[in-house]
Amino acid sequence: MSSHARLRVDPGRPFIHPAFDYLLIGGGLSLLVIAWLVFDRSPSLRLWLQTHLWTLVLLSNSAHFAGSTVRLYTKPGSFRDLPFLTMGLPLASLAVLTLAIAWPGGLGRHLQSLYLTWSPYHYAAQAYGLAVMYCYRSGSTWTDADKRWLRLACFVPFLHVFLAVGGAGIEWLVPAAVLRQPAAEAARSGASDALRVLSFLMPALIFLHHQREGQSRLPLISLLIVLSNSVWLVGLAYTTSLTIAVITIFHGLQYLAILTIFHVKERVRAPEGARPWWSHALAFYLACLALGYVLFQVWPYAYVLLGFGFAESVLLVIAAINVHHFVVDAFIWRLRKDSNYAVVSAQPAVS
Repeated sequence: MSSHARLRVDPGRPFIHPAFDYLLIGGGLSLLVIAWLVFDRSPSLRLWLQTHLWTLVLLSNSAHFAGSTVRLYTKPGSFRDLPFLTMGLPLASLAVLTLAIAWPGGLGRHLQSLYLTWSPYHYAAQAYGLAVMYCYRSGSTWTDADKRWLRLACFVPFLHVFLAVGGAGIEWLVPAAVLRQPAAEAARSGASDALRVLSFLMPALIFLHHQREGQSRLPLISLLIVLSNSVWLVGLAYTTSLTIAVITIFHGLQYLAILTIFHVKERVRAPEGARPWWSHALAFYLACLALGYVLFQVWPYAYVLLGFGFAESVLLVIAAINVHHFVVDAFIWRLRKDSNYAVVSAQPAVS
């Protein structure tokens, strides 16, 4: 590329509208709110979030966990194509959860650690998937090397969390006696610091590299998605519990937004999809909300009624729901193997 060539920044082809995509799917709104909280610019916002936190978590995070299950069972052909996922996995999850609650110090502890270790991996995978979706929508031609570098950029924050956060990740898999060795502590600290920097440096370098090649192959919204994920995951170890809750809320909103778009566009294209798009969206979200309420607010009390402790029932039900969500999510987003790919390539507006 000539040094005098003009750089062409591709904003990305939105699914709905640039403002909607950038603020919710791209994570832009989350960055504004997190910055407001971190720099304590608005005590009234902090108070409002604290007052309404339960409602916000229910409307966003709980519904998003239920969303993958609702999507699985409403997607045509799921029982035929995914028999274990639709019928076997729920029974297996229930059995493991019950054993974990009955044995919280053994299996329960490992289930909790698995959930806490897998969760940032899930965040990273979601960021990569969304970033690639917008690349496809922009008509970008991606090589395998391009995809590998982008995937690595998305997963570097996960590696940072794996090393830095206590009670999970490396602390779950490696004996504490080994991690307390001076050499191990120094290596862990140094690697964690390096990964924290790379979490923000790598996406920027990839974006600039594509610009220098003369092709805007990484849309700006894809860069925003990857950087938002870096803020979310790197910030997990350094922010308050309220900010962490806000991060999970915006992660849930991001997921619900793209999930609802896929569901609605699939329903509108179906022969029986004569209803307006908003009715499909509303029905899908209400189903997610209702199931989310049952899973998080009702299910733990079933174990309490059976005589198990309240704390372990709540914590391990949350862990089991998360792990089930991670497994289901890995299957329902296999774009090139089903009609989802047509949704990615479709026109941006829902009609």
